[in-house]
Order: sequence, then C-alpha cells, then structure tokens
Amino acid sequence: MDSNQLVELFVSRGMIDQSLGQDILNEVENSGKEVSEILADFQVIQNRDDVWPVIASELGAPLVDISSWTPPDELLQLIPAGTARLHGALPVNLDDEGLHVCLVDPMNPQTLEDLRFALDRELVLAVAPDYLVEEKISESYGGDAKAMDAILDQLEFGGPDGDLSQAELENEANSAPIIRYVDLVLFQAIKERASDIHFEPFEKDFKIRYRVDGSLYEMAPPPIHLAIPIISRVKVMANMNIAERRVPQDGRIVKQVGDRQVDMRVSSLPTHHGESVVLRVLDRSSVNLSLEALGLPDNIYEYIGDTIVKPNGIFIVTGPTGAGKTTTLYAALRRINTIDHKLLTAEDPVEYDIDGIIQIPVNESIGLTFPRVLRAFLRQDPDRIMVGEMRDMDTAQIAIQASLTGHLVLSTLHTNDAPGAVTRLIDMGCEPFLVAASLEGILAQRLVRTICKDCKSAYEPSEAILTQLGVSPHELGDKDFYTGKGCDTCGESGYKGRAGLYELLDINDPVRELITDRAPTVVIKQKAMEFGMNTLREDGLRNIYLGKTTIEEVLKYT
Repeated sequence: MDSNQLVELFVSRGMIDQSLGQDILNEVENSGKEVSEILADFQVIQNRDDVWPVIASELGAPLVDISSWTPPDELLQLIPAGTARLHGALPVNLDDEGLHVCLVDPMNPQTLEDLRFALDRELVLAVAPDYLVEEKISESYGGDAKAMDAILDQLEFGGPDGDLSQAELENEANSAPIIRYVDLVLFQAIKERASDIHFEPFEKDFKIRYRVDGSLYEMAPPPIHLAIPIISRVKVMANMNIAERRVPQDGRIVKQVGDRQVDMRVSSLPTHHGESVVLRVLDRSSVNLSLEALGLPDNIYEYIGDTIVKPNGIFIVTGPTGAGKTTTLYAALRRINTIDHKLLTAEDPVEYDIDGIIQIPVNESIGLTFPRVLRAFLRQDPDRIMVGEMRDMDTAQIAIQASLTGHLVLSTLHTNDAPGAVTRLIDMGCEPFLVAASLEGILAQRLVRTICKDCKSAYEPSEAILTQLGVSPHELGDKDFYTGKGCDTCGESGYKGRAGLYELLDINDPVRELITDRAPTVVIKQKAMEFGMNTLREDGLRNIYLGKTTIEEVLKYT
C-alpha cells in the first residue's frame, strides 16, 4: 500500500496535520516499517488494522471480515488463479450488483479497471486487511504449479510451423488462456524477485528462465508450439509490432502486481528459431533506497556523504553491468535532492522517475547523445549533474569541464577496479592533469549473493579453496565459515538476497601526482592501499568472516 496515499488520506480527513504526516513518512523511510504500524506507534490509531475502516469509508466500500471465512469453490472459479494472484484479488460474494472482490491494494483504482477488463464483468469493491486477502488467495488457489497446469490445459493453439497471419497472431496473443499464462509467468518471476525474465525459443523446446540474485533459473517449459503466441502476447503488452519478427525491437510494460507497480523494459531479438525476448524488471522499491539502506561500510558511507555535498568535482561508481552502480547513484541523488539544489540527469534510458530531478533520456538515433545533452545542461544552471555512463572522450571531457566550472558530476564507468577508472579516462583521451584536478573519488563495487538465513550452517573449507582465496589456514585462528544448505525459502540455492562489495579510491594529493605523471594502474593501486584503501577481495573477506556470504561468491566476483 502506498504510504504517501494513506498519509494524505489521514490528512484530508483531519485525523493528522501536514507536519505530523511528514514525520510519519520520514519514520516509514528510516525504519522500514509499514505505514499502518507507524500510525499506531504515533497513537493516531490503536492498532494497524484500524486503517481499514478509514480506507473503506473513503472508498465508499463495505468492510468485510474474512478472518474465519472460507470462499466456496463456485465463487473461486469466477476469477482464474493466475488473475487472482496477479491483481491481488479475492472474490467474496456474487449478487445482482456484480462480483464483490477484496483487493490487496484497494486504493489503486487501476487494479479494479484491469480486473474488469480481464474478467469482462461488473465488479464491486469490498475492503479487508491486505495481509488477510493475501493469505486467503494463497490458501484458496493452491500453488503456482497448479495454476500453471490449469492454464496450460486450456492452451490448444497454433501449429508447430507458426505460419500465422497478423490477425491470427493478434487473436491468439489476446486469447484469455495466453493472457493468463503470461500474467502468471510474470507474477511468479516478480514474486521470486527476478531482475530479468527470458523467453527463449530453440529448435525443439521453448525455455522460460528468470534471473534471481544474478543467477538464472528455469521455469517449467510450455510446449514449443506456444512460443509464438506467448512472445506475441509479451510484444502486445509492450506496444511492439507483432508482425515484425526480422529486426530487434524495444518496448516497455508497466504492470500492477498486487500492491506494487512494476516497470519492465522489453527487448526482442530475431534468432534462428524465432524471437528471443528479455524483460528487465525495474523494481521501483530500489529507487527508494537511501544510502543507509545500501549496507555500505562506515568509512565509505561517510566518504560518499561528504563527497556528494561538495560544490564541484567528479565522483565515479565503477563495475560491470548488474553491479548496482545505478542504485548507488540514485541513493546518492536522493540524499542531495533538496529544494535548494537543481539536479539534472542524462540516462540511457531513464530507468526510474524521481520527483524533483529533471531526467533526460539519451536517444542516439535522433542525435540526442550524452555530449549534446551535457552541453545543454551547462546552460540550465544546474548544481549537480548525473551522467548515466562515460562512454567516450567527448562525454568525459565535457564532464571534466562541468566539474571545473563549479558543478558536481556523478557518473559510472565499466572497469574492473577503482584505480582502473583513472587509466580508462586517460586512455579515452582526457588530459591527465585535468583528470587529476577534477576527480574526487572512485567507488568500485560488486554484488554477491548472501547466505540464506533459514539454512545457514558452519563448515570447514578445504585448503585448496583457501589457497585460491589467498588465505593461509594458519592465519585464520578461530574464524568460522558459513554456507547455505538449501531450503524452501531460498529455492534450494542456499542464497537469498545480495550485498555489495566495495573498493574506494580517495583521490588525495599523492594520488593526483601519480595521475598527472601517467603512472600505471598498479602503481596508483599500491599508493591508494598505503593510504588505507581496501580492495574488493579484502572487502569480500570481511563479508565472509561476518558470515554474510560464501568463499565461492567472493572468488566468482573478485
């Protein structure tokens, strides 16, 4: 449930004033608790369930008690399992007015409209506590596998040749079973916290895989002859041309999944056996992360906090794709997104909308390149500038000019470590003395999977793997090592969630001298380590000793 919406509702009804409302929102952000719990803590209501009569009254909907009620089968059959899960909807009654439904997020009017369209019938909203609605949906509709099987039984489309006209493609893509199946695939992947969903046609099978915490997992595959209708359905949702299968296309899907709005960036690629489609799931909750929530080591947290309030200079976050660079920069931007600062970002593409920041999507096809956007930025009187990525000499040089003329520039680079970013800028063609003068700091980062708390157990690593890690068994003393055995919570993987490894290069005067002298990366690294820089491997060791991650994960990423 949206915290801002609920607080605005309490303000509009005169139950709290604007000032208290802001205090409650701040507490929600800092504590991570639900807004209903904070309202109870602030004694606006007695307990968290007291928000629901207020919501029901505002929506003009009845408040129903479903705590000890079991929905009959004939009622459950009116909403298919996949649709119920996707929209967070539970049928509670059927009468002359229509089908009465409770929603996990009753305050989002779009959910009810989407449900009306999917079911093609009149719906009446009822209100019940969201956690009870979720429980009843889970109890009543069985597991995801059961819902998948029920939908697959209804799918008897197409032939293996896939030679269909555009009209036939549209009909199949918009048929109820295909819609339900794709919705359920998306719902299941998002529920598992997937960052990417892959639809991949091969000669003899059609695979659906999703990436969770950096690793790919395969779903139960549908029959090969359903590849074209399923991919066509995804393309319809993303407003892509379903008749064009010879060239790559891009699109976007915005979907309400339960109480969350999820953005998905869609990319299609023609292959030998059909179109491969990948959806990048952009979780809006990650854009709400603060620097405190990133789990940064104390010294790096303080350093970033001090650097991003400087009047000028360049701060770079570096690492491979998927290392969390954008999330770190967004968290930094949120810290400095105040009324007295103008913030501009150039991104390719804009992944998340942030209130109070002017964000420009780079579009190479029409000549709107990073250098062109950056030049325009300097005429817009900015205080802070974020450049999605320094890809070429022009972008880097304008970023340096911007920093030297009194702007703070935040950006990303793809390098293996922090000192390597200095060499990369000079290799691009930037003058070493300008790089030395403008750079403030470089943060290299990686994301490693964290051990599942439910199946975490201690073990003795072999000497061979300790040697790989560069640690002698005699140095370890009484340090413990942990791994995940695998359980239902983590899908038998032994891991759940991810944490960052960080390497911070502070550009101090001795390092500036080395940069000006075009010193090799290894020399800069040694000098930085003399001044206390911890490498990615050393930070990995710290996380291993804290019991957060495994030796295998640290070896894989550092």
